Order: sequence, then C-alpha cells, then structure tokens
Amino acid sequence: MKKMFLKLLLLCLCLLDGSAGGIEVKEGDSVTLESGLTEVKDDDLIQWRFGYEGFTVIAEINVTADSFTVYDDVLDGRFRDRLKLDNQTGSLTITNITTKHSGRYRLQLNNYETVYFVLTVIVSVTEGDSVTLEPRLTEVKDDDDDDLIQWRFGYENTVIAEINKPADSFTVYDDVLDGRFRDRLKLDNQTGSLTITNITIKHAGYYQLQINNYKTVDFFITLIVSVTEGDSVTLESGLTEVKDDDVIQWWFRNTVIAKINKRADSVTVYDDVPDGRFRDRLKLDKQTGSLTITNITTKHAGEYRPINPYLWSSFIRLSVYGELNISSTCFIYYSEI
Repeated sequence: MKKMFLKLLLLCLCLLDGSAGGIEVKEGDSVTLESGLTEVKDDDLIQWRFGYEGFTVIAEINVTADSFTVYDDVLDGRFRDRLKLDNQTGSLTITNITTKHSGRYRLQLNNYETVYFVLTVIVSVTEGDSVTLEPRLTEVKDDDDDDLIQWRFGYENTVIAEINKPADSFTVYDDVLDGRFRDRLKLDNQTGSLTITNITIKHAGYYQLQINNYKTVDFFITLIVSVTEGDSVTLESGLTEVKDDDVIQWWFRNTVIAKINKRADSVTVYDDVPDGRFRDRLKLDKQTGSLTITNITTKHAGEYRPINPYLWSSFIRLSVYGELNISSTCFIYYSEI
C-alpha cells in the first residue's frame, strides 16, 4: 500500500437543554449568531454569553442605558477585535474564528429568555502534524485544589491523560491501546489542553474530556483519506476489539456494504451493492471491525460510516487521486454534558 495522506477534522457540537442551534464554520471565517429579533425594543436588555462554566458575558445591549458594549478582552482576550454587535437586531458576529471560539453561546433577553447556540470550528491537519484539543478552560483551578481532569479515547473510554490536582500529578498514559499514543501526547498543566503529535489514522476517533467525574466534553477527530487508484486502504472502526454481542455495520453513502454480527457469529460483505463496484474488494476484520478496500477506483470515493452499538458513529471521507470535484467536508458531532 502506498503512503496515504489524510486530513483530520475536529468538529464539535454540543447537545444542550433548551433551544440549541448547531453551526459549522472553518478557521478564519466569520459567523453571525442571530438573535431572532426584527428589532431591539426600548426596554430590552440583551446579553451574549460564552462558555460552559458560568457563561461569561461577551456582548451586551442595554437600551434603557443606551449602551452597546462588546467585552472582547474577557477570557484571555480570545475575542479581541473579533466581535460585532448589531444594535438594530441584537445579532452577534464573530470574525476570524479559531478553535478557541468553538463551544456554547447563550443569548439572554431581559434576564429570562434564553437561546443556546453551538459553534463548531473545523480544523484540518496533515498526517504527521499535531492537533490540540481545547477544554476551553482559561486555567486549571488552584483555589480548592480539587480539579481532576481526564482525557479518554475510544468507545471503551480508556484514560490517556490525567491532571490530578489533589495528588499534584500530571500523567500521560501513552502506552495504552497498543501503544498508538506513545511519545505523542502533551498535556498542558495550566489549561488542561491535550496535544496529539505526529498524527496517524489510528488517532482518529472519539475523545472525551471529563472534569471532576461529572462534567464531560466529547470530541470526534474524523478524517479525510486520500489514496491513488489501484491502492488499498483500511478504514478503522474505532474499536480495539469487537465484543460478544456487537452488531457493526459499514455504510457507503446510503448502502450497507459490510456487517459483523458477533451473536450470530457471522461476518458478511455485501460487495455486489451498489452496482457491484465493491465486488472482490472488501475485507472485514472480525477482531476490530475495520474495513479494508483493495484495488480502489474513483467509484469508491465518498463517505463511509461505521455504525456500532454505542451512541456515536463517525464519517470517513475517502477521496481517490484523479477524482474531480471532491467535497472536503464531513460532519461529526460531540455532546457536552
């Protein structure tokens, strides 16, 4: 198999109580969060807040006081010179977006009406590069020395890094999961951010940040894989092993092309659908659920999705060298509790 080139897309979507809207944007772009108002009334107090802990005020319209204010120096200055507030409708525009601006936004109207927005920032890195998963904490708390921050990977929720403030320990468990993270993890003991270096296809998947055993942020790193016609590629399921009662399906666009049913002890490839383009080209690993496609042509380009018995599934976008007009965007969501 020739060397594969891949891009990882880090996409975040929070599922919240109340009304929530999900928005996806690329780094460097701008986005406008709509207030839903046609005009601001004479006695309105409108506040835009950001975060998941305390919801810091970043912009405010107080019609009674005749003030329109953006607080762009809060939260380590991440919003400096990036906020524009529409004094007619109350909508908020964020410009030149980075990953630090992904997360939950809350619109509060007159201290009681609330609308939640979730901003997703798409980040791409090339194989061998690095990516940093941001917990969106400005710092790890020192006041009570009670923070326990854990980074976990995979549907089996394996701990790969931990900050334990009571024990004054900062640990990366990079030898777990067949050593795929060995010498690749860097943990920031000030912010709790986790950097993964020298990324390969094995590092794509589901990451979870757990704070003090109850507050979680779930990330998906998903990927775009590019291969040359005639090559082979293995699409990882994200599992280290298939469990005894698992049923795992691989979908290509809207068609099931492979299935493992452990309970029935069956491993099946449906290589005659659609239109026989996968005939004699599919190999399914019954231990991990990964799917290998051999002798690839441009007909095999598109979106693949492994569906497993857990709460999440991911998308893999396969592009084949020589294919025209390939979309480079795929959407994976995360939930924040």
